[in-house]
Amino acid sequence: MSRRKKYQTSDAPARQPSADISFFPKLSLRLCVYALLFPLLLFCAACGKRRPPQPPVERVPQRTEELTGAQRGNRITLSWPAPRRNASDSSVQSIRRVDVYRLAERVNAPLPLTEEEFGARATLIGSVDYEQIRTSGLTLTYTDTLELAGEPTRLRYAVRYVNASNQRAAFSNFLLIEPAARLAQPPGGLSARESETAVNLSWNAPAANIDGSTPVNLLGYNLYRTQPGADPSTLTPVNGSLINETGYADKNFRFGEEYTYFVRAVSLGTNGQQVESLDSNTAIVRPRDLYPPTPPTAITVAAAPGRLSLFFPANPELDVAGYNVYRSTDESLPKDRWTKLNGELLTRTTFLDDKVESGRKYYYYLTAVDNSGNTSAPSEVVSETVP
Repeated sequence: MSRRKKYQTSDAPARQPSADISFFPKLSLRLCVYALLFPLLLFCAACGKRRPPQPPVERVPQRTEELTGAQRGNRITLSWPAPRRNASDSSVQSIRRVDVYRLAERVNAPLPLTEEEFGARATLIGSVDYEQIRTSGLTLTYTDTLELAGEPTRLRYAVRYVNASNQRAAFSNFLLIEPAARLAQPPGGLSARESETAVNLSWNAPAANIDGSTPVNLLGYNLYRTQPGADPSTLTPVNGSLINETGYADKNFRFGEEYTYFVRAVSLGTNGQQVESLDSNTAIVRPRDLYPPTPPTAITVAAAPGRLSLFFPANPELDVAGYNVYRSTDESLPKDRWTKLNGELLTRTTFLDDKVESGRKYYYYLTAVDNSGNTSAPSEVVSETVP
């Protein structure tokens, strides 16, 4: 049995190569080269274009070193600068919340503590959410309410920022506070009464300390006043030094304004520090000027041919807007029928009357008018004869 040959015999018709077969590989190679070079040429062309300079990108601060705080009653109020928010809401750089941590320590515990040790032992007690961050001013705050009982304790606080990807930044600086337990309760019964020269406030003294103990740990009081739209973090006491009575007259006010008052008791805290109580009830006052000025006094008249000149000292009230001058040739005529000589309020303390007749006697009186339109009683009547 003969073995079949693997290849065709030489007498089989030979396949003739086409003239185009060698062309297509060359064309494909060129197309590939052009396809690779074209994007590179576009990129190089783009690199040659000049663009306007872009401002540097600011980075969102990832921690604060300005955490501060103070005790007020049984609360610790923490505050720190609000983070700068130059990133959009969708950016991972956007700070979405601030977590607040607290560690209770023995009063005599070592002061040095690493962030790793603090993170392992501290408790997350709360957070400042994104809405508070978004609507805050320059400062963020957090209030920690304490149960003041048992052995004295030192509290160590820190905050850390958390971004949109839930990445936590480093801890802030540590704030150490030794809260005092025997602090005065807040005053009560605050009330206000208006007068012409002052807003007179009175309140009741606290009956006990916040832990129920007596006698009351009381050094004095601080009185606060605020107006609508004011930043509560910038409040300072109205009084320059501690008030030792249960009342105060606030003379630095303006009629027509609205004021809200509250009082805090001040106690002696740890390490000799003064610690305020929580706020008393509030008293809202809208002083109205219903008080007329005093009548002008010491009016003199100087006579000259064809004229009479009036002179008088300024009223003592600071809100006097001006004066009115009235004249009559009949002293017994009712004063509401005398002639008013000035059109607008007289803002000077002199007046020249040149519409007079020689040899005739004229009578004058003045009234003072304040900024609220209150008019004084008539002054004394003065008279003079024209030469």
